[in-house]
Amino acid sequence: MVDTAPKPATTRTQRSDYTAHTGPIDVDAPPVTIDVAELGRRLLGTWADVRLASRELAKDPALHRLDDLKVAEHRERVRGQLRRLVESGTVKRAFPRSVGGDDDHGGNIAGFEELVTADPSLQIKGGVQWGLFGAAVLHLGTERHHQKYLPGIMSLEVPGAFAMTETGHGSDVASIATTATYDPEHHEFVINTPFRGAWKDYLGNAAQDGIACTLFAQLITGGVNHGVHCFYVPIRDAATGEFLPGVGGEDDGPKGGLNGVDNGRLHFDHVRIPRENLLNRYADVAEDGTYTSPISSPGRRFFTMLGTLVQGRVSLDGSSTLASAVGLTIAITYGNQRRQFTAGSDTDEEVLLDYQRHQRRLIPRLATTYAQYFAHERLLVKFDEVFSGRTATDDDRQDLETLAAALKPLSTWHALDTLQEAREACGGAGFLAENRITGLRADLDVYVTFEGDNNVLLQLVAKRLLTDYSKKFAKADAGALARYVVAQAADRAYHGSGLRRLAQTVADLGSTARSVGQLRDPQTQRELLTDRVETMIAEVATRLRNADRLSKQKAAELFNSQQNELIEAARAHGELLQWEAFTEALDAIQDAGTRQVLTWLRDLFGLGLIEKHLAWHIIHGRLSPQRAQAVTAYIDRLVARLRPHAQSLVDAFGFEQEHLRATIASGVEAERQNEAREYHRTLRASGEAPIDEKALRQSQPR
Repeated sequence: MVDTAPKPATTRTQRSDYTAHTGPIDVDAPPVTIDVAELGRRLLGTWADVRLASRELAKDPALHRLDDLKVAEHRERVRGQLRRLVESGTVKRAFPRSVGGDDDHGGNIAGFEELVTADPSLQIKGGVQWGLFGAAVLHLGTERHHQKYLPGIMSLEVPGAFAMTETGHGSDVASIATTATYDPEHHEFVINTPFRGAWKDYLGNAAQDGIACTLFAQLITGGVNHGVHCFYVPIRDAATGEFLPGVGGEDDGPKGGLNGVDNGRLHFDHVRIPRENLLNRYADVAEDGTYTSPISSPGRRFFTMLGTLVQGRVSLDGSSTLASAVGLTIAITYGNQRRQFTAGSDTDEEVLLDYQRHQRRLIPRLATTYAQYFAHERLLVKFDEVFSGRTATDDDRQDLETLAAALKPLSTWHALDTLQEAREACGGAGFLAENRITGLRADLDVYVTFEGDNNVLLQLVAKRLLTDYSKKFAKADAGALARYVVAQAADRAYHGSGLRRLAQTVADLGSTARSVGQLRDPQTQRELLTDRVETMIAEVATRLRNADRLSKQKAAELFNSQQNELIEAARAHGELLQWEAFTEALDAIQDAGTRQVLTWLRDLFGLGLIEKHLAWHIIHGRLSPQRAQAVTAYIDRLVARLRPHAQSLVDAFGFEQEHLRATIASGVEAERQNEAREYHRTLRASGEAPIDEKALRQSQPR
């Protein structure tokens, strides 16, 4: 494996291209250093070689986003970039060896994620072509479809769209209105969009480039609607680029970001396709119209089909985490060089990252980004195990889908929050397009609704949590249920009476140090984070326990009244998964100094989650007021401890200047600051410096 970690004089120091300032240090903290090279290799994860190869590819200036392009120019550039990916051979990773692929599902996603550093439009357009259009053929089709369609998809001879979303139905795929009605006389399906809201919308490759699509429609045969299925549908003449008869569409036009992707709309007026164009891995229709499926339950069949396309959520989780890391690398590097205000000196200005508020803005977000790195590695390994077939049971697939639905919302929201904070932390320089942050922020905005709106995904997670919770009592007798009700009542009485808070206060004996000692115990953090998830789910489950006895409308109203609480519980569950992944990763760190710094970083992440929900913990009696105060106090201490290591922590991400492409992170700011300091030093030494009016007034007798 090639080591591309930054190469300072020693891997146990900060980079030499800026003046190091350590800021306030906790005197109790032992002196530690980070082995940047080891940490960098750990962050690269299981598919380190693939990631490094993809990063090397992403250095190519021909693949980089240019900020001054018009929409048409950007689209044309990205078309050429896709051809460059085909030439590199990277697009073969996810496809089977029977068609010339590498059959490397985890490596495919790992390499794909790294392209976000080049141009998110390139990444997403490639994702549409090979990760959605091609993946639908691969995972929903059978061998005849693989042999017929995949070679052209892989070579880009057949650009395609993934036609699932409709104008009137986004995340609610089960309710889409496009129909595919089987005609047994001609052995054809008739594709139709019956009204404007049924148009397929927001589709990459639909506005200009796509000549075919994988289309999702309600399959109707013999007068029976068998639900949503996927079909291969030609949409344009490959030679002329004109729509085929019965097919129409529109260009979505300029967007808030990702303008290198030609998003558009498609509609169909009784378009006929052969019966064989049904991607029939999970269901088929015979010549006479007879419908068969190895999965008898329509609901389970639907979720099985959609579950095969989970890779989009997996890749968005990883890409968003990388984008956060890029933004933080730029902002922290700049904050270590940019000087402002003479707070502690009559002559020298302070570097921004020495200010506590600046540290509080960036270092906790750095902790979250590390947690996401480790959680994503878990997700990617799980994805590879399922799609390679090593662990592909129904339970494994459901676990993968739930994990992806829990993590993708957190990482995409975090990316927007982090990039915005990084932009502000860099002041006006952060607003310049040349410094990358605003462009990344704009392009990643839509990630929060790609592959399912984040709130809808968290609702799916919450339903899974409720299902698992209810299974505990599915076979319980009346005595067990009674004991549970008594236990819940006792728990509320204990936590609500103040006894737990009093016990904490007595145990701490008025000492913040003792409170901190408890809070930095990983078992305490785990209990607080786990308890919040379990309590929230238990409370909602209790409120919903009689829903099955209500009318459909009343049951829906009852569930809707708990929707916000359910989504918050699912979000807390995702945060717990990230904390657990971070904690597990600590065991693999060999270098003692690195492990110590990462332990502080993990504690900062965990206590940051607790601080965010202090009101809940106090109201529910989980924390005393004194221990709640200790949370914030210790976070401040952790931030101060981590400040000297902030640069090493972002250096470990391993990005080079070809990936960052931000002037303010190139070392030029340090040069400017050194030039200014030398100018003023020389001027003072010359004795020709003008006298400051304020100093003159102070020196005059009164």
